[in-house]
Amino acid sequence: MNAYDLAGKRAIVTGGAGGFGVGIARALLAGGASVELWDLQEPALAAACAELGGKRVSARVVDITDEPQVERAVSAVAEGGRIDALVNNAGVLGEVKPIWETSPADFRRVLDVNLVGSYLVARAVVGRMLAQEAAPMRGHVVNMSSIQGKEGMPLAGAYAASKAALLALTKTLAKETAREKIVVTAVTPAAAETAMAKLISPERRAEIEGRIPAGRFVEVDEVARLVAWLCTDDCSFSTGGVFDISGGRATY
Repeated sequence: MNAYDLAGKRAIVTGGAGGFGVGIARALLAGGASVELWDLQEPALAAACAELGGKRVSARVVDITDEPQVERAVSAVAEGGRIDALVNNAGVLGEVKPIWETSPADFRRVLDVNLVGSYLVARAVVGRMLAQEAAPMRGHVVNMSSIQGKEGMPLAGAYAASKAALLALTKTLAKETAREKIVVTAVTPAAAETAMAKLISPERRAEIEGRIPAGRFVEVDEVARLVAWLCTDDCSFSTGGVFDISGGRATY
């Protein structure tokens, strides 16, 4: 795997104990960055750190839907120096049902994690980035959206809606920070070979694969390589960009 130049950079990856989180952290570490993983699951975080190894990876239990907790965590990270990159990766799938059969409580929970949680973390981190020296950039924010945010998806109303809203949030924040040397982007993967994929039935998997011209789920490392580049200073003029990695599924 190619290693992008992230030497000396410090990054936060939310949802850091999951498949995408570990894969993204591995790619950032390979480029020379130091990475702090955030997640709710302490045992899984410990396992992720053990898997990644080395002194440049750390972990913190954070509920990204809890504003005071997010603020305290970001303040603690900022005390150690710059925050050069944020990867808003934490997310939940929610019920796999038609909208009229879903629970309003579950719908709210999905939006609370996938959208509001990402907003709270980005709000806190960008506030710190704005106070940093541009060297040459003040920072990068990468929001993990989904192809479902572009197209919608039957039986995934809450998830698709949250990921579509995350794209609008990305573009808005990018416009607000474009002159401040902060690059804000989003990634829209197709379904990936992560733990979340194990939650769906074989029939649902076959249906999703049938929508992907490449005929397979995306591999975690494929997404991680894209995210790693988006966190480098080489990505300096793509702010507001939505980077497709859907195996040909995207229609725009």
